[in-house]
Amino acid sequence: MSKTITIRLDDETYEMIKSAAAGQMRTISNFMEYAAVSYLTEEAFVSNEEMDQIMSDSELVQTLKKAKSNVQSKRYSVVE
Repeated sequence: MSKTITIRLDDETYEMIKSAAAGQMRTISNFMEYAAVSYLTEEAFVSNEEMDQIMSDSELVQTLKKAKSNVQSKRYSVVE
């Protein structure tokens, strides 16, 4: 079932999206859906091969586990 959402964009971002949608002969709504799905499937997740490479790096895994523990224990600081 489709859902309707509302987003707020500045004029420059809206014009970029409008132009990209027109360039692909899509409606703005369809382009936004396409862009979101594309990002989520290509950028936000790693492939199985990438995950295998990450998990095989024991030093990296140890560092990530320590970082997770620090965050859960609220032992961190925000650098601005």
